[in-house]
Amino acid sequence: MNIIIADQTHIVYAQIICDTIEEAAQVRGTGIARRKPEYIMSKMEKGNAVIALDGNTFAGFCYIETWSHGKFVANSGLIVHPDYRGQGLSKAIKKRIFEHSRTKFPEAKVFSITTGLAVMKLNSNLGYTPVTFSELTKDQTFWDGCQTCKNHDILQRTNQSMCLCTGMLFDPNNKKENEQKQITSKAFSRLKSIKHTLFLKNKNNKT
Repeated sequence: MNIIIADQTHIVYAQIICDTIEEAAQVRGTGIARRKPEYIMSKMEKGNAVIALDGNTFAGFCYIETWSHGKFVANSGLIVHPDYRGQGLSKAIKKRIFEHSRTKFPEAKVFSITTGLAVMKLNSNLGYTPVTFSELTKDQTFWDGCQTCKNHDILQRTNQSMCLCTGMLFDPNNKKENEQKQITSKAFSRLKSIKHTLFLKNKNNKT
């Protein structure tokens, strides 16, 4: 298995990447923004993505997005093809794209919003800490990308202050925070449960 920085020679995989993301979004029901092949191609051409290949077979992918004039970067669209799940590949891809982000944008804060407990744990292992949405990018284009999520109404109701997703941040200028004890999966699971109870209760009260 090779996990490499994608370039223009990998644009032939753009459609299967989009199809895999779309299928995963339908299964999960939330947490993955749909993307068009042209968008994925642009990330490859700029060297802002990593791809996992088993020979010539697509296995996984993740890309970098920059926000607020390069002050923030996000590692987005982490996806593993169903044939390669359960092998630790997502962890390896996440580590590779994080390292690439830190090399290419060393002064930028790296952030993530996700509902996935596995991704939260991976982020924690890399030094991310949970934060409020107010500490993330104010770039409206980023938040507009959430419109394809089935829970976008929650983000709207809270004026983009919170949602079922958890915000996580790696600040290269805050070494003490980055060295804090890693948060357990149990803690993330509890946080997710509290959010679901809170938002679903409020939604039901309005119906």
